Amino acid sequence: MNENHSDDQLGRARVQDSPELQAYYKELETLGAGALWTVANDIEPWEPKSKSIPMLWKYEDLRHLVLKSSELVTPEQAGRRVVYLVNDNRKDVSAAVGWLYTGIQVTRPGESTSAHRHKASALRFIMEGEKGYTVVDGNKIMLEVNDFVITPNSTWHEHGVEEGGKTCIWQDGLDIPLVNALEANDYAVYDGKQELTAPLNQSPMTYSGTGLIPPDKEWNKPYSPLFKYSWRTVYPALLEAEKVNDVNSFDGIIMQYSNPLTGGHVMQTMGASIQLLPKGFKGKAHKHTGSFVYQCAKGKGYSIINGKRFDWKERDIFCVPSWAWHEHHNLSETEDACLFSFNDLPVIEGLGLYQEKVYEDDGGNQIENNL
Repeated sequence: MNENHSDDQLGRARVQDSPELQAYYKELETLGAGALWTVANDIEPWEPKSKSIPMLWKYEDLRHLVLKSSELVTPEQAGRRVVYLVNDNRKDVSAAVGWLYTGIQVTRPGESTSAHRHKASALRFIMEGEKGYTVVDGNKIMLEVNDFVITPNSTWHEHGVEEGGKTCIWQDGLDIPLVNALEANDYAVYDGKQELTAPLNQSPMTYSGTGLIPPDKEWNKPYSPLFKYSWRTVYPALLEAEKVNDVNSFDGIIMQYSNPLTGGHVMQTMGASIQLLPKGFKGKAHKHTGSFVYQCAKGKGYSIINGKRFDWKERDIFCVPSWAWHEHHNLSETEDACLFSFNDLPVIEGLGLYQEKVYEDDGGNQIENNL
């Protein structure tokens, strides 16, 4: 099928303006109406269009400001002490990319946030610290660096760092812009602290990601019963997978965090993945629908997004808008690199909106236009 479209082709609006039409449009406007052909070329594009632009947030530039927030406000005052990352073209909805929000949260030893819940789903990727924890619906779970943690929508949750620990910093990811756009969000604060209703770390110790599922436990929630995916098991799994599988030419060795009971996404509106880029990996370019927020969990490299190069290293965060050409490269010839990412694929796939296209020029790689 020919995809070299122009607005002059049949089926596209090309009405010539006139004083009579202008008067007609104004009359429609007074009645809360309009002529479709005046907006059709904008609301029905030939291919997906994103308002977001690719962006990179350097951790070394942000870290001291994240820590400074812990000197300026308390968790009680702020509710959540977070420096949020916003896309230059999505400031009106506080989104990092598309309809996804992300931020960097800090908690000192002995501190904790108030327990709360909201319709927006949330996730965490742990960046620094020791003896951090989360409590989700009465389940207390200890956190370690590079652990991935989910906080499904409408679950009571709170976070903290135990006395004797080290200041914890983690990345938050939420679907706040999406749920707000659907006019379905809410927020509630718990009266006091949650009562712990399960043994410490029960969720990750029960659903450990080994493929073993307890047959006598019932779970009827629409999200994963595994609230924490431990780096200490995830990274070795990537290394094992690399030994016996072909390397994906776009994403290296990529694994999706999944609901162990269904094999599907961890939550209804947000999914997440971890990928290993082997030493010297040079990925090919493709684009697809769905917005992605990445964090470098290990190593260093760069991504070319819509022809622009973004160099990243451990803890840097960057975004890939929907339908943006992108490719990933590992700069090291001796060590692998790992990228964590979260996305809105459960929504995109659930609504039948996923599509993908492979970049075919220049051997599958973009030409960097900013070098």
